[in-house]
Amino acid sequence: MVRKTAGIEYHLTVKNVKNINLRVAGDGRVTVSAGRSVSLAKIDTFVASKTDWILKTQNRLAAKKAALANAGQWSDDACLACFNAVSDKIYPLFAEVLPEPPAIRVRLMKSRWGVCHRAKNCITLNKLLMGKPDQAIYYVVLHEYVHFLHPNHQKGFYAVMDKLMPGHREVRRLLK
Repeated sequence: MVRKTAGIEYHLTVKNVKNINLRVAGDGRVTVSAGRSVSLAKIDTFVASKTDWILKTQNRLAAKKAALANAGQWSDDACLACFNAVSDKIYPLFAEVLPEPPAIRVRLMKSRWGVCHRAKNCITLNKLLMGKPDQAIYYVVLHEYVHFLHPNHQKGFYAVMDKLMPGHREVRRLLK
């Protein structure tokens, strides 16, 4: 059943659940599931109390969808040229550890900015990085290089990041 409260339209499913469950789907649609004993007024009140969160989430999803649509404006060759130039600047910092620079690959990713494949000696970067500031691109490429030294985000990983890019935490915020 479709309901509306506080300007939020949502799809309600009544079923055997303990809590009121609220989700915003990838397309921005709001769904709620609630137990049979929960009144419609209580469900409406709950959804209304989450209006700010729902709107923020819908806006974030819309921005992500627009960014994905715009990703087609960058060719793989343009992305590779940009990312290889950054990699060429970073590789000398790792030359003693890595016998040769990792191969740079590009593809459209939905949930990551990059991923390193240690066994294959390559780094795959998200095409969406092309729409970000140069500092953010540098951060992601460096981040993936550091994963060749420290596969997990533990003390050693952050110690190297702090040494090589002291303001990396602030730069990371540019990616959000």
